[in-house]
Amino acid sequence: MSRPFDRLRRSLLAPALPRLPRPPLPATTATLLLLLLLPSLTLWRWPRPRAQGLEQLMAVSSLLQSFAASPERPVPALWRERFGATPANRLWRDQRRTWWQFWGPHADGGAYLAVQDNAGAGSQRPLPTNGLRVGNLLVVAPDALSRRLLQDQLRPDQRAGRGLYSACLPRLESGQGVFWNASGLGALVGPLAPLLEAYQEGCLSLSLESSELRWRGEATDRGAAAGPAESVRAPDVTASSLPPLPPDLLLEVQGSSLEQLFRGLLSRQLIRDPLAARYGIDTKGLALLRRSPFRLRLQPQASGPFQASLELQVAVGTDRQAWRQLLLGLARSLQAQGLQEVPGVSTPSQAQTATWRREDGVVLGGWRWIGDNGPRPQLLLFLGPVPARWQSMSITGDQAPGSGSLWLRVRPQGLDQLGLLPEPLPELVRRADQLAMEAAPGQGGVSWLRGRLRVMP
Repeated sequence: MSRPFDRLRRSLLAPALPRLPRPPLPATTATLLLLLLLPSLTLWRWPRPRAQGLEQLMAVSSLLQSFAASPERPVPALWRERFGATPANRLWRDQRRTWWQFWGPHADGGAYLAVQDNAGAGSQRPLPTNGLRVGNLLVVAPDALSRRLLQDQLRPDQRAGRGLYSACLPRLESGQGVFWNASGLGALVGPLAPLLEAYQEGCLSLSLESSELRWRGEATDRGAAAGPAESVRAPDVTASSLPPLPPDLLLEVQGSSLEQLFRGLLSRQLIRDPLAARYGIDTKGLALLRRSPFRLRLQPQASGPFQASLELQVAVGTDRQAWRQLLLGLARSLQAQGLQEVPGVSTPSQAQTATWRREDGVVLGGWRWIGDNGPRPQLLLFLGPVPARWQSMSITGDQAPGSGSLWLRVRPQGLDQLGLLPEPLPELVRRADQLAMEAAPGQGGVSWLRGRLRVMP
C-alpha cells in the first residue's frame, strides 16, 4: 500500500524542469567550427585598409619631417634642387597642403622630397627627374640610385599600421612634425644614442612661439608598428614647465632610476665586462645602479685640465650598506690601477668619502656622502675636481620626477662652444640657449614627451 504514496511523493518533490536532448556529435563540431571561422571571415570581408603614401614612406624612413604650406616664404633649397628653379617657384606658390622631406632607412645620402600628388595615381602626366608616385604622394629622390632603392623597399600591399604609426600619422599629415626610428636617432646624436634607448622610435608635433620651438609627442623603445593604437595616444600637454638651467650648469638629467639613463649601455656585454673586471661592479652592483633615483649634472670648468666636471647624485634609500660595499670594492680597483688617495681628504673609511688623483697630482674624481646618518641619505660621485659645494637635492618627492619619468635640461650653445655636442645635430639646436624636455611613462611601453627649445635672437 505504501508504494503508490512513495511514487506520488517522489513526483511532487522532483523538479519540473524538462530534460534537454543531448546534441549529436556532428552538430557540436559544426558549432565550434562556426565560432572559429566567423572572425576569420569577418577579417577577410573587411580587411585592415592599405597604408597610404605617407605611411608607406614612414616604414622606409629613418627620419621624416612634415612642413605646413607657406607659399609666402622663400622657396626652400630642397625644392629648387629636386624640381629645378622655375618649376619649384611655380609649385611652391601654388602649394596649399603639407609637404615632407625624409631620409632613407640608414640615414645616409641626400633627402627625398614628397608632396601631394594632384595628378593622381593613374595620371599620365610626366614625372620630374628621379620622381615616382607613392600612393597619393609624388616623391622626388636625390638621384637615380636613391630612387631605385626606395622603389625596391616600398611595399604597395602594406596594411595600415598600428601602435605608434597610428598616433604619428595625424601629426605628420597636418602641420609641422618629425618622425624618427633608431637609425635616424643614431645619425643625429651619435655616441649618445645608447642613453636614449627608451626613445628609439617616435614622433613630435612642433610649433614656433616667439623665440621658442615647442613640441609634444610620443616615443617607444620598440618597433613603431607594435602595440594597439589606443595604448599610445598621448594626452594633450603643453610645453615643458621646467625652469631654465642656470649659467653655472651645462646639463642636468634627473630620473626615478638610473635604469632609464644607462639601460642602453648596461645591456651591452662590451660595457659590462670592463665594469666587472676593472672596477669590481658585478651583476649585484649593476642592479643597485639601475634602481637608484638620480640627478646627473655637467658643470663647466674655467681652468684646470678639464673642460667640465660630472656629478652623479643618487638617493640611496634602504641600500646604504650595499652602496658602501660597492665603494669599498671600487676603491680597491682604483688602487690596483695606480690611482692614489689625496692625503688629508679621505676619511679612514673609503666607503664614506674618497678623492682620487693620478701620479702627477691631477684629481680625477671621488665620492662624498650627504646626510649619511639621516633618514634620506644621498651619495655624490664626481669626475673631475672636487665640487666646491654640495647639498641634498630633491631626487625623490613632489619636486622630483615620478616613477618612470625623466627630466632633461641642457644649454646646447654652451656645450657646442666646448665641442661637446654631436656634430650631426641641426644648427637650430646648436645655437639654442636652453633646451628642456620631460618624458612620462604611458601604456604599452610608450613615453609621452613634451619640451621646448629657446633660441636667442
